[in-house]
Amino acid sequence: MLKELNPLLHSQLRLAIMSVLLSVDEAEFVYLKEKTQATAGNLSVQLDKLSEAGYIEVEKSFVGKKPRTVCRITQTGREAMAEYVEALKGYLTGL
Repeated sequence: MLKELNPLLHSQLRLAIMSVLLSVDEAEFVYLKEKTQATAGNLSVQLDKLSEAGYIEVEKSFVGKKPRTVCRITQTGREAMAEYVEALKGYLTGL
């Protein structure tokens, strides 16, 4: 029987965010916005959803007067991504 794909990760933008964060130690909001081609508002909403699920950590600070948002994937997020990829492989191989 096929495993259900994690609906939180199955969103195109959230999957893109998680994929980027898997390949770096941390990423600033501007970098994620550039890499995912998302609008600031949509990216912000999706980061909140991933953060609430415990998949990423979001750290907000200021550099001078400029806001700085840095995101990191958590161990929970890494595990969720691994499970998602395994479930997806099941669909691709028909298992």
